[in-house]
Amino acid sequence: MSHQLPPAMFLADALGLDFLNSIATPVDTPVDWLPDGDGLLSWLAQSGLVPETVLAEMRNQAMPGELDSVAAQARGLREWFRGFVEDRKGRPLAADALHDLLPLNRVLERDEGFAQLVARDGEGLELRSLRRWRSPDSLLLPIAEAMARLVCEEDFTQVKACEGPACTLMFVDHTRGHARRWCSMAICGNRAKQAAHRHRLKQKSGGQGS
Repeated sequence: MSHQLPPAMFLADALGLDFLNSIATPVDTPVDWLPDGDGLLSWLAQSGLVPETVLAEMRNQAMPGELDSVAAQARGLREWFRGFVEDRKGRPLAADALHDLLPLNRVLERDEGFAQLVARDGEGLELRSLRRWRSPDSLLLPIAEAMARLVCEEDFTQVKACEGPACTLMFVDHTRGHARRWCSMAICGNRAKQAAHRHRLKQKSGGQGS
């Protein structure tokens, strides 16, 4: 059923939060973009975290049910991390949070990364970090890296939840005045404007009727 899902949402300005937003209520019905292995592969393709060639190999080589099992692990990792972020958003992240990030470090330590010299686009060479994709479980590694970057590189005082009444999306507020309130103006921002307009009209008509 994952092929019937709408395109995934990448509105958070941080892939670690976009991963949390892989389950959301963009309109009225909750959508989980990681319902199974196919959904996980689709989300990873849309996020750009895993090369298309690797995803194709995983799809062709995985044993029956293996990708579904990895998707279940991804959902578990997502909900654990959601609790971590929701508990700490809006305030600085202290070093003592490291203890609570042990599950994330356990995923990261599975990595079989290596560095290799490659030709840079244009001229010259560069040292690039690569990864051995030995099993479907390795698909969790770039997700864990995105989560780790959120923890290490973003200001948690600017991690916010959308103010839409039914919205569950989170984002990092990178605006100059840190005044961002909505996951997207096209979604919750416009809904709020329309609701405020209806409220003003109702008040106006009520005042006239009196």
